[in-house]
Amino acid sequence: MKPFIYSAQASRVIFGVGSLETLEHEVAQVGSRRALILSTPDQRPQAEDVASRLGNRAAGIFAEAVMHVPIESARAARDEAARLGADCVVAIGGGSTTGLAKAIALESTLRIIAIPTTYAGSEMTTIYGLTEGGIKRTGRDPKVLPRTVIYDPALTTSLPAGLSAASGLNAIAHAVEGLYAQDANPVICLLAEEGIRAMALGLRRVIGAPHDLEVRSDCLYGAWLCGIVLGSVGIALHHKLCHTLGGSFNLPHAETHAVVLPHAVAFNAPAVPEAMQRICRALGADGAAAGLFDLGTALGLPQSLRELGLQARDLDRASHIAMSSPYWNPRPFSRAEIRELLEHAYQGERPS
Repeated sequence: MKPFIYSAQASRVIFGVGSLETLEHEVAQVGSRRALILSTPDQRPQAEDVASRLGNRAAGIFAEAVMHVPIESARAARDEAARLGADCVVAIGGGSTTGLAKAIALESTLRIIAIPTTYAGSEMTTIYGLTEGGIKRTGRDPKVLPRTVIYDPALTTSLPAGLSAASGLNAIAHAVEGLYAQDANPVICLLAEEGIRAMALGLRRVIGAPHDLEVRSDCLYGAWLCGIVLGSVGIALHHKLCHTLGGSFNLPHAETHAVVLPHAVAFNAPAVPEAMQRICRALGADGAAAGLFDLGTALGLPQSLRELGLQARDLDRASHIAMSSPYWNPRPFSRAEIRELLEHAYQGERPS
């Protein structure tokens, strides 16, 4: 067995149908008295429900979270938290809302309680991202790790089937890259394989039964595991490409992950055969890249960057941006190879 280092992330997880009922207790548990509730504009009703549950502990609502956390949005949220005298933030929603909470915590002492309503996984990580001047910058800082995460499957039943599928493939991408991360270890590989298995099982059923709490619990369980993986080890080429396409071309985050993942896996497959075997086993597929592509197809997801709005003329610029500050990857790559990978993703070709 190869030598490894395993560092566990310290966070409290409350999982189960109805666990939102514990919110007021959890706010008190982290030592907070005034919570700023964050959401997207569309999820303001859920933010209002959270505020009503907190009563006097709710300092206010900031329902302006948007994709890729523009620096302007982050600054406005920080100013609002300071104006209201908030000592913690409660983020209800997906990765955009959790990302906004992290942007506040990054430059303050505010604690985060996360209530995920998608399968993004950001709530289990010290990773943050901010977009400024069309470039998405990411980093890691222990300050942004939520103190408590409340996973209530009942809150995910209103997530449309298509968005559930895209968010779930995004989660699977975290586990896939964890399997061949530079700092991978046996514990994380076990969690990654189980996360892929649970998420794929749940996603295949959620399309036909979006309100089934058992199905939603499988998906949220898988998302939690995939989030642990994302928060515990490094990421590689797939995430770099998705950060580039999202931050610089404003493509939808989860759908971009779903489109790019099979092609990034096909590129890396020769360098990491053991990881590919684990992915195949988790999916019940003969090939890792083709299995991921087929899962996306079965879920009715877009299969090409062209469908997401990328223009053919953007491929050269995307390749250049991705190469300007590349992440570690198990297989070395050139700009020409990145350009070819993106071309396959742009056309939506099934990996062989």
